[in-house]
Amino acid sequence: MNDVKLTAQKMTQELIEKAGLKQGDILVVGCSSSEIVGETIGKNSSMDAAKAVFEGIYSVVKEKGIFLAAQCCEHLNRAIIIEKEALKDSMTQVSVRPVSNAGGSFATTAWESFSNPVAVEEIKADAGMDIGNTLIGMHLKRVAVPVRLSADKIGKANLVCARTRAKYIGGPRAQYETSER
Repeated sequence: MNDVKLTAQKMTQELIEKAGLKQGDILVVGCSSSEIVGETIGKNSSMDAAKAVFEGIYSVVKEKGIFLAAQCCEHLNRAIIIEKEALKDSMTQVSVRPVSNAGGSFATTAWESFSNPVAVEEIKADAGMDIGNTLIGMHLKRVAVPVRLSADKIGKANLVCARTRAKYIGGPRAQYETSER
């Protein structure tokens, strides 16, 4: 599990750098602990794997002042667990507490680790990490742009990451800011 933690930590650092995340931004993470340990998503939840990944990710985002949003599994309609401090007026708070078999081990670990956790129905995050094919796209701002990192797995789970950018609008004469993330 130490390798899992270190890989999660390194990939989080890379994503933050490549996505240009800054203090106050939100990073959504969907994580199948089952996939990390080589099982099928939703079939063999591992609190040990979830804790290792959470510790690796959270140590980096907390230091940088970035909010972590933990996506629950489909049993909770992919609700999101965040710190109350990250709650915005545009978010709908819901009444649920994740557990390993309804919400997932990663979201449960987030709930147990955050100072003041709340559940929200959905968010629009600035970047995301999908660990184990958990389908985080519904929680990213438009437009999502794939980000390739130096590793494509955490444990045995596939790792897919994305950043977001403002929509391009206009026609052939339009000019765009190239310095944005």
